[in-house]
Amino acid sequence: MRATKMINGLADIVPEMLEGFAAAYPDIIRYEDGLIVRATPKDPAKVGLVIGNGSGHEPAMIGWVGPGLFDVNVPGPIFTAPGPSKLANGVKAANAGGGVLVCVSNHSGDVLNAEMALEDLKDEGITDVESVILYDDIDSAPQGDEPNRRGSAGLFFAWKIVGAYAEAGATLSECRQMAEKVRDNTRTLSATLGNCSHPVSGETIGDISDGQIAIGVGVHGETGDGALEVTTADNTVDMMMPRLIEDLPYAAGDEVCVLVNNSGSMTLMELSILYRRIAQVLAAADIAVHRVWMGPYATTQESAGFAISLCRMDAEMKALYDAPALGASVQFMAPEREAG
Repeated sequence: MRATKMINGLADIVPEMLEGFAAAYPDIIRYEDGLIVRATPKDPAKVGLVIGNGSGHEPAMIGWVGPGLFDVNVPGPIFTAPGPSKLANGVKAANAGGGVLVCVSNHSGDVLNAEMALEDLKDEGITDVESVILYDDIDSAPQGDEPNRRGSAGLFFAWKIVGAYAEAGATLSECRQMAEKVRDNTRTLSATLGNCSHPVSGETIGDISDGQIAIGVGVHGETGDGALEVTTADNTVDMMMPRLIEDLPYAAGDEVCVLVNNSGSMTLMELSILYRRIAQVLAAADIAVHRVWMGPYATTQESAGFAISLCRMDAEMKALYDAPALGASVQFMAPEREAG
């Protein structure tokens, strides 16, 4: 049974979404030639940041374009990476003179199309472009095989920190190295209590029955470790947090930022109850929390689920994470303004 969604024609879902989203935030973004572009271009000679992704995960990534964040988002069809030629156009649109870093979530289509786009740009004589593969999902490959892990909600930390680094004038090589540093200190584990449907096909994504929860799901509804009986929020966190902490591992004396991501239809009530237990577990492990974000930052339509992401911080990363930034769906203000 197709879920009821407020749309027009099936073929018009993505362009109409992009047109409407950009129209709502004209001071931050523009919709040009199929791209979401910063309304106020970055200063010349600074590194441009580009990300491509399949649509259907909003506000990722259209809500992450703006000062201190991405310069260009290249949206693809629903749950499908944008093609190489479109990604190459996004790189050209982002190049202010300091080169371009393409951030790639580690999924086969995204990686392949990014590689092809960079080859096409090289053939055109555009060589001041680098890519970085980002991943964080601990369930998708074992410890020690991190490069084969999927990208998921924890890429939030790389987007923010590298966005601030580029805005501050870091070089292309420095931006890539910082992205790798953030990636290597980030771990994510997701859980889902309910399926969603594909907006075009109407097909159900995932296979979870009422009263069950799947831990270790991917961003497209992959069911991970199979379904368990739902118990309590505390018990669920107690199953997930030891796996996250032990994977890096995070240790006593570390300081982390935390993301509790709403995968689609979770309520703030539920996220807050989950974070209450997350905070207790971290405190018991003597792991300090620098900042917490709770909300829908990378969704899969109306999925009833969440992700817990941790990123170990040092002083440089904290300063970049706290730097002001403005996107249509996320705003970071200077700490002194927040305190006031």
